[in-house]
Amino acid sequence: MSLVTPPGYYSLNEESVRAFLDGLPEIQARLGGKPADWTVVEVGDGNLNLVFLVDGPDGSVCVKQALPYVRAAGESWPLPLDRAFFEQAYYRAVAPVVGALVPAFYHYEPALYAIVMEKLAPHIILRRGLIEARRYPNVARDVGEFTAQATFATSDLGATIEEKAEWASTFAKNTSLLRITAEVVFTDPLGTSPRNRWTSPHLDDLAREFRADSALKTIVADWGWRFLTDGQALIHGDLHTGSVMVTETDTRVMDPEFAILGPIGFDVGAFIANLVMNFIAQPGHAKAGDERREAADWVLDQVPVYWNTFSSRFRALWETKASGDAYPPAMFGPADAAALDAARTRFLDRIFADAVAYAGVKTIRRILGFAHNADFERIADPATRAPLEAKAARLARQFLLEPGSFRTAEDIVAAARAV
Repeated sequence: MSLVTPPGYYSLNEESVRAFLDGLPEIQARLGGKPADWTVVEVGDGNLNLVFLVDGPDGSVCVKQALPYVRAAGESWPLPLDRAFFEQAYYRAVAPVVGALVPAFYHYEPALYAIVMEKLAPHIILRRGLIEARRYPNVARDVGEFTAQATFATSDLGATIEEKAEWASTFAKNTSLLRITAEVVFTDPLGTSPRNRWTSPHLDDLAREFRADSALKTIVADWGWRFLTDGQALIHGDLHTGSVMVTETDTRVMDPEFAILGPIGFDVGAFIANLVMNFIAQPGHAKAGDERREAADWVLDQVPVYWNTFSSRFRALWETKASGDAYPPAMFGPADAAALDAARTRFLDRIFADAVAYAGVKTIRRILGFAHNADFERIADPATRAPLEAKAARLARQFLLEPGSFRTAEDIVAAARAV
């Protein structure tokens, strides 16, 4: 099909990237030398965008450009280019509080819907590292710190009415990716969308069972409603292990093009879900002499590390950095300390409950929906892969239908071990 693009837009390639960057004096100086001296490699392997890594004599950058369609599906699924605008707007909003937990942002080119940012090296995608049984001692704490800082600062606890309204005005226009989330995460997996796929025929019965589960469908729809209507903070919107790049000592969160004002628990639950899925998938990557038991246990142990870091940091920020119009500090004195502390506990308990439910939703979509996780997809033998996916899906249903069973992060760990 013929895709209509705005005047001045063209898809970059390894040659035209050179000319583009040569026209940006600060970037040219960062790279050094002349365009002919630069090495350019396109490495995008995600669902949406082009990604170029550019190395010059003096430095390097990464260029990320939106395509006018979903890359994973091809031109049959058109997609507006403005997701690049929302990605850079998110970086601008949260960088002042999260600092080096995101890549350094250098330039945004509106006509090309292209972002120039720090090239992360020798970082790799966290999901890949976990599949390879690598351990990253700081990652759960770092992502917990990132989630707490980013969501607190952009919530009504840390931001003024005017600041929140500005973000609401900007990110309410991110309707294309909001629709993708609403459909691909909440609607499609328990329906009959032609986009759905699963390990067939092994999971055909499970897919039919889930599609016929009225209670499950209703609760997922309830959480979809909450997602669309509960604008607690500016959320990343796609915070999974494929959106984090790591070394053993450094963590960076990237790819926030799905950013919207939404429920904080959606980000928290997404990251927890991906840790749990990797834990369940680990036996499928086992080799002779490497049963993956220790690797799996380590990954699952990161769930409470992540949640405890997030919750303790969010509480500390509320206690020391509250400058928003919700629970205004001027309203409370020393005599109110115990009541206010109890309110903070209730608030964080609600976020945890939300996170458990969204972890269930995000897991089901990765088993029965359009976009799957490499944690399972890289298990080549479907007869090995399918039972592990089924375990993840049934645990996800438990998250959604038995919320009273999950009061702490340790409850999640125990339930995951039980499957």
